[in-house]
Amino acid sequence: MRLLVLFILQLTILTAYPQSTNTENIILITLDGLRWQELYTGADSSLISDRAFVKDTAALYQKFWRDTPEQRRQVLMPFFWSTIQEKGQLYGFRDAGSRVDCSNKHWFSYPGYNEILCGFADDERIDSNDKINNPNTTVLEYLNHIDRFKGKVAAFGSWDVFPFIINQDRSGIPVNAGFANNTGPALSEKEHFLDELQTQIPSPWATVRLDAFTHHYAMEYIKRERPIITYIAYGETDDFAHEGHYDAYLKSAQQTDAFISSIWDFVQSDPQYQDRTTLIITTDHGRGTNPKEDWRHHGSRIPDAGEIWVAILGPDTPALGLISDNQQLYQNQVAATAAKFLGLEYTNERQVGQPIKSAFDD
Repeated sequence: MRLLVLFILQLTILTAYPQSTNTENIILITLDGLRWQELYTGADSSLISDRAFVKDTAALYQKFWRDTPEQRRQVLMPFFWSTIQEKGQLYGFRDAGSRVDCSNKHWFSYPGYNEILCGFADDERIDSNDKINNPNTTVLEYLNHIDRFKGKVAAFGSWDVFPFIINQDRSGIPVNAGFANNTGPALSEKEHFLDELQTQIPSPWATVRLDAFTHHYAMEYIKRERPIITYIAYGETDDFAHEGHYDAYLKSAQQTDAFISSIWDFVQSDPQYQDRTTLIITTDHGRGTNPKEDWRHHGSRIPDAGEIWVAILGPDTPALGLISDNQQLYQNQVAATAAKFLGLEYTNERQVGQPIKSAFDD
């Protein structure tokens, strides 16, 4: 196995871009299965008052419905439509001509996360959500084998499959996911409290914990260990959608927006991270749209479930806001984009997607 890993890492050639970047830290964030439709147009008019998917339609309508799509998206995800819109870039609003798609053919979670993290689809070997160690090298593992990043890469996820997606055993990257506690010799008081609380508050799902635990474990680790590359994978939006709870899906999306806002607030208040950190935010897959009941589902049998989105915010990204230039992007471009922000050209054992050109002030 060690010889195989060395062979893979030899194929993962380290080269540097000639231009310098201001980014010294990367925080990669994913929201599982959040549709581009809600991100860009807010609450869906066909779902928000449908009693099949909403318990209290009047309350949800009051909370999330506004007259225009712009107002609806602002109330749903205010950080995206203030800070990122004003200072970063948002891709994947298909109504404006911007398209982002999965290149994998499966359109569900493990294949999507493999594509995000590795930079290529592996339709043959990554074709289920089973807890199988990823045979592919992720960009996280690639960076963890470079001297200046080694031991400064960490991952947090609500879904308990992430240790396998990142191949924690082989990569050496600490992955706090599922219902795991944080570990280490100098845990904060808050981390000890989270450990206790996590056993006392039951999750609605057997394999996914509530995102608040993932978020606060990640934030405490960042403050204590000062990682250079951090991956945070929120999961609630997908699980609430599968259960048909459109009210909880919207509320979770709004809460995750608030989590990301707090990450950015911390980043911009801390000397190590301030004006030296890029956030890359995306999703593993889309969801159905027609018939409307298909919003609950995804996978290759669901039309449009391969449609996704990407948002970028950081010191090297021009403040272009909502992108509407008929550009076609793919999920496989995220890994190389992250590496380029650190001044590196990312390659792997298979051809990877190219960095998103407009994300850089070249």
